Amino acid sequence: MTETASPSKLAFRAATDADVPAIVALVTSAYRGASSRAGWTTEADLLEGARIDADVLRADMARPRSRVVLSLRDGGLVACAHVADDEGAGYFGMFSVVPPLQGAGIGDALLAECERIAAREWQLPVMRMTVIDVRDALIAWYVRRGYRRTGIHRPFPYGDLRFGVPLRADLRFEMLEKGLPS
Repeated sequence: MTETASPSKLAFRAATDADVPAIVALVTSAYRGASSRAGWTTEADLLEGARIDADVLRADMARPRSRVVLSLRDGGLVACAHVADDEGAGYFGMFSVVPPLQGAGIGDALLAECERIAAREWQLPVMRMTVIDVRDALIAWYVRRGYRRTGIHRPFPYGDLRFGVPLRADLRFEMLEKGLPS
């Protein structure tokens, strides 16, 4: 993927193995612990521990039609997301923006770039993701960007420490979906 600039002076590029430590740190800071509370996407009241495993991240990066997209401003990492072809549908996940920069449009630009990859590069008809269904503010953010709640739920992987340590017994994922332009 070539580096491209958006109107907000962001550049996007595909992650490499050398980026893995920075990605793990960014994702953890956006979702877990005290640093995540500087933004609005924290899961600190729901989960603790790891948010992404470096080995799982490397495996995702190595899969065909799977890309971890980095968003850079002035050469520094400010956001990341994973986009992949999941059985003929786009998959969007691991979406993370540096907590103090959340709400500044970086997430909108990165989501649009991932949708562009899925629609234009891979000609996929739809983008899907799973979100913990008690995360009402986050789900509302996606709904405002054209995603719809499907009502399809998946269990949270309790006991799998790669996803963190749940602080509640009622966690589950809901699939969100958005049609992509052809």
